[in-house]
Amino acid sequence: MIVIMPGQKGLDFKHKEVINIRDGKRMGFVQDVCADLETGNITSIIVPGGNNKIMSMFSSGNDIEIPWQNIKCIGEDTILVEI
Repeated sequence: MIVIMPGQKGLDFKHKEVINIRDGKRMGFVQDVCADLETGNITSIIVPGGNNKIMSMFSSGNDIEIPWQNIKCIGEDTILVEI
């Protein structure tokens, strides 16, 4: 279940820190948001990448693309993901 704060828009995500709940590591702040242009639904978020081999399966260049289904909770200041 994803919890979204009322009145939240995709652009508001850029000010949120992303934390992986599997290991508790801070991944950085949302750099960009991808959306389906036909539906307007957000499909993924992008955070600056690192050198982690596990993350490389989700990455494009140095950035890490996190699919919407991996987002577990969206709060006022943070986004919790499971990857």
